[in-house]
Amino acid sequence: MRKLMIVSLASFGVALLVFALVRDEPANGGQAQQSSATASTDQRIAALERAARLRPEDPQPLIQLASTLLGIVRQGGDTQIYERADAAIAKAITRDPSSPAAYTERGILRLGRHDFRGALSDGERARALAPGVVKPLGVLVDANIELGRYQEAARVLQRMVDLKPNLDSYARVAYLRELRGDLDGASEALILATSAGGEGPENVAFVQSLLGNLALVQRRPERALLAFRAALAKVPGYAPAQTGLARVDIAAARPDRAIKRLRDVVGREPKQEYVVLLGELELADGQTQAGRRTLAKVPAELKLLESAGENTETEKALFEADHGSGARAVTAGRAAWANSRSVRAADALGWALTRAGRPREGLNYARHALRLGSRDASFLFHAGMTAKAAGRDDEARRRLREALAANPAFSPLHARTARKALAAK
Repeated sequence: MRKLMIVSLASFGVALLVFALVRDEPANGGQAQQSSATASTDQRIAALERAARLRPEDPQPLIQLASTLLGIVRQGGDTQIYERADAAIAKAITRDPSSPAAYTERGILRLGRHDFRGALSDGERARALAPGVVKPLGVLVDANIELGRYQEAARVLQRMVDLKPNLDSYARVAYLRELRGDLDGASEALILATSAGGEGPENVAFVQSLLGNLALVQRRPERALLAFRAALAKVPGYAPAQTGLARVDIAAARPDRAIKRLRDVVGREPKQEYVVLLGELELADGQTQAGRRTLAKVPAELKLLESAGENTETEKALFEADHGSGARAVTAGRAAWANSRSVRAADALGWALTRAGRPREGLNYARHALRLGSRDASFLFHAGMTAKAAGRDDEARRRLREALAANPAFSPLHARTARKALAAK
């Protein structure tokens, strides 16, 4: 049964770096150092730093320190923490240049910074040093996907599922199935992921949030509510789940409730995607000045991420295309495409070219973004509007109808634009 989960996929893409779901599991197969149930993260960090000083030849405390620091970033912490994690990993590699755990953690760090080629190199080195360990395979899957190497990603993911059919592997299967348009299959794999057990609450909450988002696309709002609430039960205040509840409100035409939720999320975690969703919802709700003030925060947030070493060109291209300069969008889009030949980068460059007045060129990239069979409403919307601008009216109508059929509330602003475009003669 597990074999069929992967073999049914000829090639895949992924919209985001979703599955750097890491546990305190050293890639060399050693026992992970555990903190007590009552120890705070700060206490754990202090204990690991002390252990690193007391055991100057041992890389393991430094590896665990890096893993803990990366966990803080994943939970919405300051991305400047990347520098501390990077320094810890560098010291660990100096202590033991043949540590697979160190290269695995550095691969995870590089994935977070969108250095996909570097992550691929680290994943390959970790796998060569520890061919029977599963964790490096997750790094390889994610890196290959983001580099557009879907067949290789499929091959490695099949190996990962065969070795360890757990939350990490099932969640990756689910997301890749979604990119192929197989929503029922994706839902099945996510349910298997959440029932696999043995994972930390953060990872379970993350997968529950994915399940909720998928249920929304499937027009199952009650199931989505249950999933988001389950995520919040695991991690109170979890931003992806709170944002999911806001999307439920948007789909149910409750903008006031959605705006209130999103303002709370952005106040705690001003992540670019949350800020953009809030700003666009405020604009769609007629709160023009509030929306503009909210969206004005995005460039500063992107610069902050860049200062921490993260490549933000894809996000920058999409934001500039929608709310800034077409020329800047194209510059960022081309940089994104040079960094990552994924469907996500293709979508960003295609939309940037269209908004810069070059839709015929943009259409090639928009079609590339959909070549895997994705039912992502934003991809479909971009392809539809690009086709319309390029004079391909039949293709435009088909794609715009598909976008609204896939998710009528996919964007507070773009869903409205799609309906207007379809209504126009």
